[in-house]
Amino acid sequence: MVELSSTQSVPLTRSADGVFRVTGSRVTLDSIVHQFKSGATPEQIQEDFPSVTLSDIYSVIAFYLQQTRAVEDYLSEQAQTAKEVRREVETNLETKDLRDRLSRRRSKAAV
Repeated sequence: MVELSSTQSVPLTRSADGVFRVTGSRVTLDSIVHQFKSGATPEQIQEDFPSVTLSDIYSVIAFYLQQTRAVEDYLSEQAQTAKEVRREVETNLETKDLRDRLSRRRSKAAV
């Protein structure tokens, strides 16, 4: 009789900055889940992230479906952190000159 393992490991690694990434890549859990929730198939997701195997994408999606509440809480925390970082950058860095230069370049490019 063939023995089948009934446990699977999820190919996710948490980096020092607290971000979950597909093990062996720079692709974040956020990226995979966002595309899946937008209706992309695992095959379509792999087209955008060829460094991630199809089986890893399926595993990450299965993990999301099994742990939806925990993953959604994590995604909310990530979104809040991103807002705080953006607010800090906009508050502490002078970006008006940069925005003005970019605006002038866009105007010239539109002509």
